[in-house]
Amino acid sequence: MKKSIQKIAGASALSLGLVVGLAGFAGASSGTIGTTGPDSTNTIRHEVDTELDVDNDNDIDLENRSNQTARSGDAEVRNNTTGGDAESGAAENANSVSATLELDNSQSASAYAAVASNGGGSNSASINNTGPDSYNRVSFESRTDVDVNNDNNIDVENTSSQYASSGDAEVRYNTTGGSATSGSVSNSSTSNFTIRVTN
Repeated sequence: MKKSIQKIAGASALSLGLVVGLAGFAGASSGTIGTTGPDSTNTIRHEVDTELDVDNDNDIDLENRSNQTARSGDAEVRNNTTGGDAESGAAENANSVSATLELDNSQSASAYAAVASNGGGSNSASINNTGPDSYNRVSFESRTDVDVNNDNNIDVENTSSQYASSGDAEVRYNTTGGSATSGSVSNSSTSNFTIRVTN
């Protein structure tokens, strides 16, 4: 009788060793228990518990402010016996802004794929040649919890304030007056924004 008790204790220790060995094993797993004593409890258990939490917080703020003023000075010919020509120079403002921003959070998808395939390998176990009235159990469990949060805040602001003024052109109080030409004024503003966000 003493010999049977020793065999049962040995079988229990073997079963426990398999449980510990399989707990951290991902993918394919296998276990074997054989030749145990009567009234023994034999268990092979494979458990994979995986949790993935991915948080993508993308805050994009694009702001462009353009204040432009173009003024052409006065052109005058006056109080002369013979007046020549007077021309005011041209005034011009130009503003061009181009911004391209790309965000790619594709790592969340690849991480999800890696986690989804975790524990998906083949599993095998065998318990044989156990004693009478023994309890034999094989358990394979795989649990995966995936939480992906994509928070994309995009703020684009473009403000353009433009002012153009052409000066006066005058020919007066002359015996013979020439021509007076006031210069042209121009404002130009171009803004291009391209934003690509991939999660």
